[in-house]
Amino acid sequence: MCRAGDGREPDEDPADERSAVSALLEDSAEDLYENAPCGYLSTLLDGQIAKINTTLLNWLGHRREDLVGRKRFTDLLTVGGKLYHETHFAPLLRMQGEISGIALELKTANGSRLPVLVTSIVKTGADGKPLLIRTTVFDASDRRAYETELLRARQEGERERERLQRLATTLQRTLLPPALADVPGLEVAAHYHIASVDEVGGDFYDLFPLAAGTWGLFLGDVCGKGAAAAAITSLARYTLRAAAVYDPDPAGVLRNLNTVLNHEYHGTDPRFCTVLFGVLTPDDQGGFRVTLASGGHQPALLMRADGSADYLPTPGGQLIGVLPDVEIATITVHLAPGDTLLLYTDGLTEARTDESDSRYGDEALLDFARALAPTTASAIVEALSDLLDALGTGVEDDTAVLAITVPHPAAERTGDLG
Repeated sequence: MCRAGDGREPDEDPADERSAVSALLEDSAEDLYENAPCGYLSTLLDGQIAKINTTLLNWLGHRREDLVGRKRFTDLLTVGGKLYHETHFAPLLRMQGEISGIALELKTANGSRLPVLVTSIVKTGADGKPLLIRTTVFDASDRRAYETELLRARQEGERERERLQRLATTLQRTLLPPALADVPGLEVAAHYHIASVDEVGGDFYDLFPLAAGTWGLFLGDVCGKGAAAAAITSLARYTLRAAAVYDPDPAGVLRNLNTVLNHEYHGTDPRFCTVLFGVLTPDDQGGFRVTLASGGHQPALLMRADGSADYLPTPGGQLIGVLPDVEIATITVHLAPGDTLLLYTDGLTEARTDESDSRYGDEALLDFARALAPTTASAIVEALSDLLDALGTGVEDDTAVLAITVPHPAAERTGDLG
């Protein structure tokens, strides 16, 4: 008698049901092996193929009787695969008893190649001795196609990046003077340190003739990077040069630039920069008088012939381009023979010196200058170039340095004789 709710018909025999399920499972196990979504392969310890499923045969285009008992696993491999199997795959399998996820290529009957991922395990007997090797093979064609496309996209991206780097380098070069003016009685040196080849920086400098016997110089830093900063840099350079020719008063030149930036960039898209602008005039004592105006820029460093060094005080100078009316700080100094004046941007002083996020800072730069003083323009620029290289990736912003030295007459004569 059948109890209600057990799901069987009154005349159904539980034994027959279990037998039918068992037969179904046996059929399913064999079908799963032969037609699994992956290849199965069993080989003897010497690599001779003992068993192979239908899936793998179909992939390779071989008949079972052509492989079982007649071929070894390595016969299915390409030349490179055979070499890898002998030098790496087989030794590791013997040592570890299993190896998984190895990328190989199998040769098909028509001569094409099938990329696969192979996992093998050594089956042992009750006594622990190895009996045969069971291998699972996964078709990696889709993965290979994906990897090929990914590699192509990466190579294309690298080519595009190189193109953009060349463009950025070319653009950066156009924003710097091809050569600094040759000023009689002065030694001049400059250096531009690029923090990243991927972006155009906003640092700029120049030294150029004005009226007879006078020269203008400037060094500045535009806020930001990229094309927008490059546009401001170009505008600032040409505005400074044009304004100085019209009226060389340093403070007036910076006010002129401030007016231009306020006119071109205002409202929700303000653009600004920091600038030092100076006028050089030779004097009767064999030196130069320098009138320097600061628009929010780091103070210049003066290294004297007596070995002293200090920042020139230009407090109160405001950023150029922020306000319609700007405060400009001005100072006039005399450069005697042996004195060196250094202008620089904050990429140096704001460089990270270690993982604790410490910055190089103004005091470190002053100590650096005092250790070198007295010095020359070429010597201090070379030393700073080495320092920037030593700081490496800690220099996160471009850095420009411009130095001028009034050489000693004796040094000038020595140089002429050389």
